[in-house]
Amino acid sequence: MRTLLFFIAQILLAAPALADEAAVWAALREGGNLALMRHADAPGPPGDPPGFRLDDCKTQRNLSAQGKSDAKAVGDRLKAQRVPIAKVLSSPWCRCVDTARLMRVGTVQVEPAFSNVVVLNDRVAELTEAGRAVINAWKGPGTLLVVTHGANIAALTGGVNPASGEIVVVIAKGDGSLRELGRLPIPRQ
Repeated sequence: MRTLLFFIAQILLAAPALADEAAVWAALREGGNLALMRHADAPGPPGDPPGFRLDDCKTQRNLSAQGKSDAKAVGDRLKAQRVPIAKVLSSPWCRCVDTARLMRVGTVQVEPAFSNVVVLNDRVAELTEAGRAVINAWKGPGTLLVVTHGANIAALTGGVNPASGEIVVVIAKGDGSLRELGRLPIPRQ
């Protein structure tokens, strides 16, 4: 009996999360919304090794095998949910570009406004303002997907720090700020 009550409690606790996730998917299908995705798993400390170069992926932190698999799974889930991705923007860092390309949901455009604020920490305010300008200019149709870094998403949203590969769905408010609608974790098989 105790085990049965435990499982019932787990189902009841999970139900709101499932309902919230369903609402987030519905918002993405409507179009005109924004999906901010942290690049998939790229092991190592934040930032990049000393002497990294944007034009040479071998000098940067890159996606792990799990990160590559997760990026494909996220793309498959976006397609299965019929999310109309109209535009895909990426940070110029290889782990972001690779995540975006592996999802196979659209042509990837590199957007310097979403450059890594951890590495370019003297330009956080400038990059955040430029990123907000790009986001606030988006009117659709369809969904804008931005693949960037966790610290960038935190700066853009006022503190939301997603896990690797997680999508934060936001809407732009009239004052230029972003309101989180919800998050979509990496789908697990």
